[in-house]
Amino acid sequence: MAVLWSRNIGGTRYEVRTAGRTRRLYTNGVFHSQHHPERLFAGGVWDLLMMPALFLEPGHIRRVLLLGVGGGAVIHLLRQYVQPEVIDAIDLNPVHLHIARRYFDVTPLMAKLILADGINWLHNYSGPRYDMIIDDMYGEADGEPVRAADLDYSWLSTLRKHLGPEGVLVLNTLDSRTLKQAACFTHTRLAGSFRSAYMLHLPVYDNAVGAVFRQPVQARDLRRRLSLYPALRQLDFRIQRLK
Repeated sequence: MAVLWSRNIGGTRYEVRTAGRTRRLYTNGVFHSQHHPERLFAGGVWDLLMMPALFLEPGHIRRVLLLGVGGGAVIHLLRQYVQPEVIDAIDLNPVHLHIARRYFDVTPLMAKLILADGINWLHNYSGPRYDMIIDDMYGEADGEPVRAADLDYSWLSTLRKHLGPEGVLVLNTLDSRTLKQAACFTHTRLAGSFRSAYMLHLPVYDNAVGAVFRQPVQARDLRRRLSLYPALRQLDFRIQRLK
């Protein structure tokens, strides 16, 4: 892939690489996201971040909070397949937000991009609850991704506080063990506030994406809605129900 844009800022190397109309964001060599305007699904983890919305009836997801923007590929997926009224997208890295606007074509009509520390922002937030919260906040160390917030009782209680009574919480983790150790599964009081949970993953990635619902949902509902979209049917993913 050719390098379309690159900068060294504060000791971090940012690159936008391109092959035809496909664009990829790399930070210190870590692959963050990919976007092609005519092929939104690219077989990446960000595809799974949108997918939990399809467990629910169309129109149910009106307000989305995205914690961690990267290049903004999931914003395009949400707009195409979910069409929420509001997407608030938080990232503490101004370079990522610049890239999302300039090279990944995220416009103000698609999402409100907010420069902030997502953890502090949500702790101080006092607005309406969200129907979907996606926690995809990562930094990097020695070329490897590192979660910004541990999935402990304190953080997951904060997420739940701002999630609507029939909402879905989406957690991107580096592996299934990390997901299954999250407080929404291991802490009795917190687990009792959720009704259904699933793990989604792709065979070519170690990442495990958790979808934790405050209402009962079934995997067959997801598969039925996926069948309506030819592009989605081609995605090779695995799904497992979690207790």
